Amino acid sequence: MNRRDMRGRGGGLFLAALCVLVPAAAGAACSLQGIVGLSFGTYSPASAVPLDTVGSVGYRCDLLQLSVVHIDLSSGNSGSYAARQMQGPSTNKLSYNLYMDATHLTVWGDGSSGTSRYGPVLPILGADVSLPVYGRIPELQNVAAGAYSDTVVVTLTF
Repeated sequence: MNRRDMRGRGGGLFLAALCVLVPAAAGAACSLQGIVGLSFGTYSPASAVPLDTVGSVGYRCDLLQLSVVHIDLSSGNSGSYAARQMQGPSTNKLSYNLYMDATHLTVWGDGSSGTSRYGPVLPILGADVSLPVYGRIPELQNVAAGAYSDTVVVTLTF
């Protein structure tokens, strides 16, 4: 991000991993791996088009897994799926969201508040699976220049 350009607003999104083991599992049969956070680059509040980017979440199941896999994304620090928000300088916030599809119609969350979750999927033994995470910052947000970020927790349940 060019900090000298007062029109530039950058955004970064960190995806933190969390693996949830069901009580019947003696050891981890599945694991998160290959998580690529989203970087929106420079955002211009004068742009009449949204700013899009793509990251990914990867997982692998190495042991025979007879139950399905789900992957949830948290609402981030804003606590809302309706409009996740990145925190910027002072109290400035930049709205964005994460989607399961390139059309940006299906918000990726935990199945609550109108969101969808990945799964249920019966995993393929030993296969690396990489899922795209589509990010979008809506157009015409009047925010101050500076760095904006949020942390979203990725939860793998099996």
